[in-house]
Amino acid sequence: MPDRINIAKKVGKESWLGRTLPSLIFHAKAVLPNKSAFVQWKKGEWTPFSTEKFIDVSQEFALGLLAAGLQPGDRVALYLESDVYFCIADMSCLMAGLVDVPIYLTHSADTIRHVLSHADAHAIVTSDAEKLKELAAALGAGTSVHTVVVIDPAAINQRGDLPDAIQVKSFEEICGVGKAQLIQNSDVGREMCDRVEPSDLATIIYTSGTTGLPKGVMLTHENISSNALMAYAGMVGYRSGEGGEVMLSFLPLTHVFARTLYYGALAHGTSIYFSHPDRIVEDLASTHPTILPTVPRVLEKVYARIVARTGAMGGIGGKVARWGLSRAQASKKNDTGIIQKAVDQLVYKKWRAILGGNIRFVISGGAALNAEIAAVFAQAGITILQGYGLTETSPVIAFNRPNANRLGTVGQPLEFVELKIAEDGEIVTRGPHIMAGYFRDAEKTKEVIDEDGWFHTGDIGQLSEDGFLTITDRKKDLFKLSTGKYVTPQLLENAISADPLVDQAVIVGEGHKFASALLFPNIEHVRVLAKTLGLSPNSELDDLIVNEQILKVFEQVVGRANQNVPNWSTVKRFRIVPGELTVENALLTPTLKVKRAVVRKLYADLIHELYQDEYVDDLKDEKL
Repeated sequence: MPDRINIAKKVGKESWLGRTLPSLIFHAKAVLPNKSAFVQWKKGEWTPFSTEKFIDVSQEFALGLLAAGLQPGDRVALYLESDVYFCIADMSCLMAGLVDVPIYLTHSADTIRHVLSHADAHAIVTSDAEKLKELAAALGAGTSVHTVVVIDPAAINQRGDLPDAIQVKSFEEICGVGKAQLIQNSDVGREMCDRVEPSDLATIIYTSGTTGLPKGVMLTHENISSNALMAYAGMVGYRSGEGGEVMLSFLPLTHVFARTLYYGALAHGTSIYFSHPDRIVEDLASTHPTILPTVPRVLEKVYARIVARTGAMGGIGGKVARWGLSRAQASKKNDTGIIQKAVDQLVYKKWRAILGGNIRFVISGGAALNAEIAAVFAQAGITILQGYGLTETSPVIAFNRPNANRLGTVGQPLEFVELKIAEDGEIVTRGPHIMAGYFRDAEKTKEVIDEDGWFHTGDIGQLSEDGFLTITDRKKDLFKLSTGKYVTPQLLENAISADPLVDQAVIVGEGHKFASALLFPNIEHVRVLAKTLGLSPNSELDDLIVNEQILKVFEQVVGRANQNVPNWSTVKRFRIVPGELTVENALLTPTLKVKRAVVRKLYADLIHELYQDEYVDDLKDEKL
């Protein structure tokens, strides 16, 4: 086994550019082979795939796809679970010069139909009979799809209502065709890969969007490979190769954040365990990862769980736990003192155990993480590296490094990434990470990429003198009050939802005198609060959220958030809403962003109530 190395240091910065994605796995095979490069939960146990096996199966599948009537440049949709088979299907397409189009499993049949039609997909790779049935509901007459490949062989005869013109083949069958070609000529697989160029289109990712139909973001091999290599080069202290870092991957690989992280891990010979959101707790305990890519919502829930359990503990143990939590929240620092050692052993060690006990880095992306939560985890020895980017930027624009981690920011830009703040406060960027454009939509491409090559992110931010970027809001989320003042909702929303009582906060008030908030509560925490206040925790939620004592506590939560914004943009009124925002009820995008327009429409009557008497005071003061 080779010594652990940092690829960037070994081969130099020049190698970050001009690379195809298959070249990353071939480099790993030559320099950092790993017997457990990919580990899949299968039939009740972890099943490893070596670097070499992954390459062999990917080449077989790639050759089989081409033999099934596909040509380089054709689009292949991936409707798969985010596991090793997604990675194999993806790498096979990349090796064959095919363009893969990942589709979120949470998409509706109408959205799936739109993506398949707009991308002009010729084939689909899917997981099992259930997914096959979902696809049948989205595919109709006139589809460009001629082949569907199913990973689970048991699903091969369960085509359901798929159009007769579509052939259904098993993963094993397609691989068998490719394997036969490799037996005849062992070089045919590598020759196929060598025909792929860094500038070739690798994938089209349809952004989920908070409004309208998704747009197809075209990313090249160099877009993604350079972004992955540059990002990992900034991970000072990263241990490459077998026996080095262990990553637990549970985020959807349909999203570019998880996918680019996977490519970087692949290039470094890192062991990747593929988990599922429903199994995170168990898998953290069994795999003991050192790297955990995640999104803020997961960290917020972990923090909320810690606060709830700490508050519910009795006896000496409860007192110690609350003492440790209060010290973390106050960022008490006694790094060399006996108190710090005691609180670490008695409290913080248990927090780290929730994440498996070996966590070195938590990589957070996809949305803004509240700085207070990041500070609490940091105090407990859990390093969170927050970054920033978009699908259109492959995705990383900036991120906090282990040796340069500033809470409340999203870090410094990657090398080769240009970044500046436009006159109106918008973040713009330029470099090898910028997409090739929106598929079949030149007009929208021109709207976001100007003549000088600057991509306009749509985010508002600030850049410190030493290059740390802070995101303050989405440009399109800013709204104007009737007073002419602008409100930046995310600042307030992040501050309010940092409290464990609030699962989500949505700020409203466009065109009104003041801002208001819809607060979606954490039901578990509301019941704990009720018990603390001497109320019945088992009461109906509708009754609890209108209780004066509980409302008073929520007023304090909103009041603390108001301290961080100008007086004219503070939340003057709020309502606790007995519901939740989820992907399933279509109030969140698959990347967990709030669909503001949908929320406002759904709760229009409630918002109207918040403002029905906003001008009463004006009338009282008016002299008749």
